[in-house]
Amino acid sequence: MATTADMRSGLIIKLDGSLYSVVEFGQNKTARAAAKVWAKLKGVDNNRTIEQTWNSGETIFPVRVEKKTYQYLYKDETGYSFMDVETFEQLTVVESMVNAPQYLKDGQEVTVLVNGETDLPIGVELPEKIEVLVTYSEPGMKGDTTSRVMKPATIETGATVNVPLFVNEGETIRVNTKSGEYLERVKN
Repeated sequence: MATTADMRSGLIIKLDGSLYSVVEFGQNKTARAAAKVWAKLKGVDNNRTIEQTWNSGETIFPVRVEKKTYQYLYKDETGYSFMDVETFEQLTVVESMVNAPQYLKDGQEVTVLVNGETDLPIGVELPEKIEVLVTYSEPGMKGDTTSRVMKPATIETGATVNVPLFVNEGETIRVNTKSGEYLERVKN
């Protein structure tokens, strides 16, 4: 058991029988009333996003989460298949459990979040930054560098990312998986 003083971003708590991840939190204190702690919560086992308020010092119920390294294998009609890099056991999860499925590529290592109480997977997280190959991009126009002009580019996973005009087909770029934004060109 923990209290609202233990609240932090990324913490997974049990609330009304469901699991929620803390996205954002803060404290409101007024001169006349007791302090309140608020949190924006994203459902781990459902697709809901809610806001919750507690009195300061109130009990919350965090869930013990283990992070294990898995390797992405393939996708079929049952879902996304991953393999534990230590035990070689395979695991299949539905698409909604993967935080950015459009950036998964064969052999990529990911982190699988496992509920410590039930030993069931509750989510799959990709690394924050990944390197991908640009498979298709329109050529940029020379001289158009006065502003940060972006163009769509298709990457090796099939997703589309907006990139600067100087990025060409066949180059490797770094992409933020949380926001889907182009970060930089990778020198080979």
